[in-house]
Amino acid sequence: MVAVDASRVHRAARWLVRQHLERIASRPMPRGLAPSGIEEAYAVQEAFVSLKSRHCGDVVGHKIALTTPRMRAMVGLDAPLAGRLHARQVVRGPACVRAADYGRLLVEFEIAAQMAADLPVLTVPYTIDQLSRAVGAVMPALELADDRGADYATLSARGPELAADNAWNEGAVLGAPKADWRGIDLAEITGIAYVNGAIVGEGRGADTMGHPFAALAWVANHLASRGHGLRGGDIVITGSLVTSKFPQAGDRIRFEAGALGAVELQVS
Repeated sequence: MVAVDASRVHRAARWLVRQHLERIASRPMPRGLAPSGIEEAYAVQEAFVSLKSRHCGDVVGHKIALTTPRMRAMVGLDAPLAGRLHARQVVRGPACVRAADYGRLLVEFEIAAQMAADLPVLTVPYTIDQLSRAVGAVMPALELADDRGADYATLSARGPELAADNAWNEGAVLGAPKADWRGIDLAEITGIAYVNGAIVGEGRGADTMGHPFAALAWVANHLASRGHGLRGGDIVITGSLVTSKFPQAGDRIRFEAGALGAVELQVS
């Protein structure tokens, strides 16, 4: 990995913590703190996640963002992004959150996997088959994120900042875990998103890099490249089947994922 300036990394992480705690509207990071590239961005993310853990609990899982070329082009990156999930921000549905607790809440509609076994760091890439043998349960999930009112027109110049900011993750709402998922073709799952009972989007499991476990393998290999492994019990949300939605107070969100069941969120 490329050497990074540890002092600069920790100053950047503290700056991000302040932005979130004070719900300051999204803005470019100061020139002296903005990561110079993706390697430094992930170093900032690690420091930011460590500080955030004091308020939000230990890391209990991971996310993948930007699973399509179109989404990556929007932020000027050529690969997906990884982020971490914190214990106090991962809940079982049905759940309720307050819109006022976010700068601007956004919700994504995903398939989540829970690991049944540890995956050690390997020097060769993990395959989908290897990952599937280590998955204990699969479930529908709603990712909770906060873009703090980001100006999407400027994101193409700020991709590493998105990585540093833990890919905007602020938790997940999980449906009931399904342990007998092996008879389900996850690539062919149809996901349907609802807001207040009206359909607002549909997608298939294959929309996430061809298969949800292809996204899961990407996360495992990304972690291995940084000296980390997935752990038994970890939750991994594998990318949205539907475009992001921006719910308002009073909205009821539902995501149906075929044989995997459904998950619901009330926004107050």
